[in-house]
Amino acid sequence: MSILQKDKKVALCSDHAGYELKSVIESWLESRGIGFEDFGTHSSESCDYADFAHPCAAAVEEGKCYPGIAMCGSGNGIAMTLNKHQGIRAALCWTVELARLARQHNDANVLVLPARFIPAELALEIVGTFLETPFEGGRHIARITKIPVK
Repeated sequence: MSILQKDKKVALCSDHAGYELKSVIESWLESRGIGFEDFGTHSSESCDYADFAHPCAAAVEEGKCYPGIAMCGSGNGIAMTLNKHQGIRAALCWTVELARLARQHNDANVLVLPARFIPAELALEIVGTFLETPFEGGRHIARITKIPVK
């Protein structure tokens, strides 16, 4: 079962450290006929992750895209920025199991990858798992509803 929605594109963003991995993920998505919107960056020149995380998060939050995939060097900065948005549950994942649990237990709507710490092959496996894992619901719903929103 896929979390992809036919009428929505996957939102993508990265900073300079994640640019190369984002390009690999874009090719992977294209090869599977999965639409995406790239919120940048569009080169490996030094830049600030927040400039790309905010528009990406807004697109997911507003329902224009679903889900999102983001990356920066460690994944931490972009995850922190994404999670400032009330409707975002961004999960930093560096293993397949973390991606699976982020979807099953936390209904994560943005996958964050630490581009400098995982090889592209593993990143693609993580992306595939994230996109194919449904939210379990049940006991996890009460926990998620306790995440404050405005």
